[in-house]
Amino acid sequence: GRQVALEAETEFKDLFPDCAPGTMPPFGSLYGLPTYIDRALSKEDFIVFEAGTHTDAIKLRYSDYERVASPFIEDFAIKLQGVRKV
Repeated sequence: GRQVALEAETEFKDLFPDCAPGTMPPFGSLYGLPTYIDRALSKEDFIVFEAGTHTDAIKLRYSDYERVASPFIEDFAIKLQGVRKV
């Protein structure tokens, strides 16, 4: 597969002017962009993501998120040892 990396905040802040600096919207389609999610998250019952700020979050059934966002499911995360499920 292709290698992916998170860009510096300065590279994408102008794309999402209604979001706090350093946050990215979980619904790329609102900005004409594709949405990607890691396969591990796609297997969870619920997912939690920032809601355009660093202090607000949305908890959503993954099945609802998938229906609304239509994300591309890829393998790009690395599982860390010792992380507990919340």
